Amino acid sequence: MSSFIRTLGTLSVLSVLPLAAQSPRSKPVTDAEVARITREAILIDTHDDVPSKTVDGYDIATANKSGQTDLPRMKGFLGAEFFAVFVDASYVKDNHSANRTLQMIDTVRTDVIAAHPNEFVFATTADDIVRAHKQHKIAALMGIEGGHAIEDSLRLLRDYYALGIRYMTLTHFNTNSWADSQGDFSDTTVVHHNGLTPFGKDVVREMNRLGMMVDISHTADKTFYDALEVSTAPIIASHSSCRAVSDNTRNMTDDMLKALAAKGGTVQINFDCAYLSQRYSDVSKPIMVELRPRFHEAMKIEDPVAREAAMDKLEAEANAKIPPATLVDVVAQIDHAVKIAGIDHVGIGTDFDGVGCVPAELGSYDKFPALTRALLEKGYTASDIKKIYGGNLLRVMRAVEQRARELKSTTAIETTIATAK
Repeated sequence: MSSFIRTLGTLSVLSVLPLAAQSPRSKPVTDAEVARITREAILIDTHDDVPSKTVDGYDIATANKSGQTDLPRMKGFLGAEFFAVFVDASYVKDNHSANRTLQMIDTVRTDVIAAHPNEFVFATTADDIVRAHKQHKIAALMGIEGGHAIEDSLRLLRDYYALGIRYMTLTHFNTNSWADSQGDFSDTTVVHHNGLTPFGKDVVREMNRLGMMVDISHTADKTFYDALEVSTAPIIASHSSCRAVSDNTRNMTDDMLKALAAKGGTVQINFDCAYLSQRYSDVSKPIMVELRPRFHEAMKIEDPVAREAAMDKLEAEANAKIPPATLVDVVAQIDHAVKIAGIDHVGIGTDFDGVGCVPAELGSYDKFPALTRALLEKGYTASDIKKIYGGNLLRVMRAVEQRARELKSTTAIETTIATAK
């Protein structure tokens, strides 16, 4: 969750090959054009952490003074939200992960959807999202962040699917019992698996069978490649960016982007300043070193709310000294992802309310017309933008749903044959 945690991963140096520039648009972009695309596009954000606030009593219909997500700034701009069912690694102790997962699911279904039925509608499929858009409502979906939430149980995984979970991030910053994370390889006390364990591969297969998208944001590179090999449905990176543009292990290499695209998946660009901008990361490094001892002390706080508050305070202290990333950085990330993976394999996963710094020009959903204008000026068409904003993710969802139907049909046929024998 904390920006500090997000930038503590091991960094690697990549060589960047020259890429052909997007052809700039020659004619001016009009306000009417931007308004039309905003109205027609189904903007789908695949990762928003505001449930970590609503679970503690925040009403999403009121102004969110410390974050990016509130109903007034969502309405009229956002088509669908994947609310993050984030389960902090601290809940692994004494097997409290499932309890926290259920609380987070409940806050989305009770404090967001049920509390505001005129604005939100519970959704679990691509068709639900399209239907909500036609009704001028926001489709509310859920994705689990942190595979430790299932407590090593496929039964719990199935229960979460039944409650509405439609993707799961295989790891958070912590390696779990069956999958390696990118976030703890510098910790020599952690036992790693070289990717996915046999049970981890079973988790991926069961997600395919259920129709739950496999999310590889936060995973170690080897975990990504294992998941890609095992999955028979497209997978996603729900909130990651491009490592060639900002060299952080939370971002994807060009080879990973190509492999993801080859199997039909999408990378959903993260708006965290550190993931967007190499400049931001470089400037922040010495400040991070200075504050790291205090940060590690904050991490030892057992109470999750108090721990998050302490880390937020440290973030604010650091961010006051660091120039934030900008709209230009977001466009650069999208542009690079499109050039490497293709226009059909890029989307949006803001990580709003889960990071300490986002570009001021894109501080919430009501700012997206600025991104639309910038992409048009860069040379992207209305059709391109609609794909990036949500069309590509809808395609992935439909492919995952179709694969689940195929697997269930195959199982039914095999059961019938076995019974006949």
